[in-house]
Amino acid sequence: MAVIAVAQTGNGVIKGSVSTSDGMPAAAVSVQLKNKDKTIATAITADNGTFLWRNLLPGQYRVEASLMGYSSSSKIATVDSGETVSVSLRLNASARQLQEVVVTGQYVPQSLRNSVYRVRVIDQERIRMRNATDVLGVLNNELGVRFSTDLTLGETDVQLMGMSGQNVKVLLDGVPLIDREGTRQSLSQIDISSIDHIEIVEGPMSVIYGTDALAGVINIITKKGQDSGDRLTVNARMQEETVGKEYNAFTGKGVHNENVGLAWQRKGWHADGSFTRNDFGGWQGQDSGRAKEWFPKDQWLASGTAGYHNDKVDVWYRLNYLNETIHSLGNINPNTYLATDQDYTTNRYTHQAQAAWQLNDKWSFNGSASYQDYSRATQTTTLDTKTGDRRLSLAAGSQDVSRFNTLFFRGTAQYLFSPLLSFQPGLEYERDNASGERIEGSPVISNYSLFLSSEIRPTTHISIRPGIRFSKNSTYAAPPVIPSLNTKFGLGEKLDLRLSYARGFRAPALRELYFWFFDANHSIKGNPDLKAEYSNSFNASLSWQAVSRPSLRISSTLSGFYNDFNNRIDLALGADPSSPNVYTYINISRYKTTGGTWESSIGWKQLHATAGFSYIGRYNQYSDDPDYDKSGELPEFVWAAEVNSNITYSFPKAGMEIGLFYKYSGQLPLYELVTVNDEETIHLGKTAAYHWADIDIRKTINKYLSLSAGVKNLFNVTRLQNTSLDVGSAHSTGGPVPMSYGRSVFLGLQFNWTKK
Repeated sequence: MAVIAVAQTGNGVIKGSVSTSDGMPAAAVSVQLKNKDKTIATAITADNGTFLWRNLLPGQYRVEASLMGYSSSSKIATVDSGETVSVSLRLNASARQLQEVVVTGQYVPQSLRNSVYRVRVIDQERIRMRNATDVLGVLNNELGVRFSTDLTLGETDVQLMGMSGQNVKVLLDGVPLIDREGTRQSLSQIDISSIDHIEIVEGPMSVIYGTDALAGVINIITKKGQDSGDRLTVNARMQEETVGKEYNAFTGKGVHNENVGLAWQRKGWHADGSFTRNDFGGWQGQDSGRAKEWFPKDQWLASGTAGYHNDKVDVWYRLNYLNETIHSLGNINPNTYLATDQDYTTNRYTHQAQAAWQLNDKWSFNGSASYQDYSRATQTTTLDTKTGDRRLSLAAGSQDVSRFNTLFFRGTAQYLFSPLLSFQPGLEYERDNASGERIEGSPVISNYSLFLSSEIRPTTHISIRPGIRFSKNSTYAAPPVIPSLNTKFGLGEKLDLRLSYARGFRAPALRELYFWFFDANHSIKGNPDLKAEYSNSFNASLSWQAVSRPSLRISSTLSGFYNDFNNRIDLALGADPSSPNVYTYINISRYKTTGGTWESSIGWKQLHATAGFSYIGRYNQYSDDPDYDKSGELPEFVWAAEVNSNITYSFPKAGMEIGLFYKYSGQLPLYELVTVNDEETIHLGKTAAYHWADIDIRKTINKYLSLSAGVKNLFNVTRLQNTSLDVGSAHSTGGPVPMSYGRSVFLGLQFNWTKK
């Protein structure tokens, strides 16, 4: 116990303890003893979170505890002569201190070290140094994250740890974002200027977040009011970037990004607003004439937030709006002088309200509500290039509007029975509906869930978190019970072991249930009888805080995972006997992923560097099929390696920072069934490896202005060689894989003004 004797004559005693919001004893916390707002003594808590002052004069004192990453906590203690007064203080974590606190998967913000989940955090400093114009530009350097681009629809999907985007849950402040299909196009439709930090949790999170969280979750945390202080802030940003060698200033060719934002806070109240324009002029690539290999894209984003917070309550409302148009320009027919163009226009409204209430030292409540309105329109027009006349196309499938609406509510409570035991019950409701030319009918899906978890700490070094989720769906057969078990063992002062098992599930997407698309090139229909996919997953990680000093921090983490999926939804030709020439979604596939990662970081003076390696195996479904693997030589998994490194260094005297971000994505193999000379055979296709690197420099001009410049895609990657022969299915994988529009340079100017 930390004991401080106060230089006064008296025999009063104040003793107490400090704990964090997750119930753990808070060691090495500064606790001040104040008399009439004047600090008369300071104690540092012991390993068990306790402190003690002796020889106090009778009177009234304020006891205040503070710790980086947490809001300060204080109580009044009245001491009489010869009396011992006990004080218990609880520190509520602040999500502003990114290196210390995480919120994803937690029912209250929790220190990264104490979390039973392994959470990767991309902090605001890294986001700022990347000078990206969307979230994809931040994530492309992360281990286990790969992207695939559909140039036909102008969309980019994401993979996490070997699993496709439909198994990755994208959250905005803990609330799932609606997407049109299995792709995660919402990642490119969030204003990068509004993001505070990003948290990534690998492995199933279905107990807490429900469907689609088999691979893990990407939780995007937005900026909100600061912890304390009254201030008014105005910020603006303008960035210009080439697209390969193509560029026009401020409009047309190139990437053009402008943002302006205003934030205000006073006495716990806060409000902010932001407006952003992203203009991408497209990239000609190997196309000619009017056609572009990468389609032009216009984005307009606006957002506003208002809220109030104090030591007990935090409540806020946010509205995000997106208007995005992707332009597909057709070449001119030399005989008719006609060109066919398509515009894909997205409008997205996201209403979100959240509240957190710390009722007392034992009870806390959290609630989230969201309503999302999403529409995607396809408009096909024919342009007469001689007269300039433009008309709507009457061809089948040329005009389409798809609408998706989602109503979502989640409520959780936490009861701290003791520092050794807590309970977290919760309930969730989600209602999805869709309509459109390619959606059969106007389906509505409702899902009801109850979930419960508990955190058990038999000792200060062991945390055990069992959880269970009960779900009922109005349409598909959802797994009625989803269990999980997460554990953390403190093997030493600097070594932590995390072991977990979880069962995950993915609900059929609306398009898989009710999709209906027939034209000259497609014959696809949904299957309303689909069941949910489910998985059994095992994860382990060993984290070592080798050195943790103010001037030097060294850490390393080794992790491994194994995922086994069943009832995987896939397209099959002729699965419906009544339609032998039509592709239909069915529960047919089994899939597995396994592998491991190693990540290390070092912070020394002005240098911060990370290095990582991953080796991920993806299941070869033909290895278990004797009809195709007659020799028994096909491997169960095909493997791909990744290496990454981030290095940043600051020059305080020069007001300059430089960052180098590198990733190697290894060759990606895939076994496929193809028909050669009317015979089915197994073919090993491979997508080539590539190197990606960015260099970014930031220079402070004065207290208001800073300049950024750099080069992206230093190795000039555009498309990857692909030896796949699958070019006849509903979703072909053959042909070169588009990755980027090549090396580009950028220049940006940032303005920030704050009045306190």
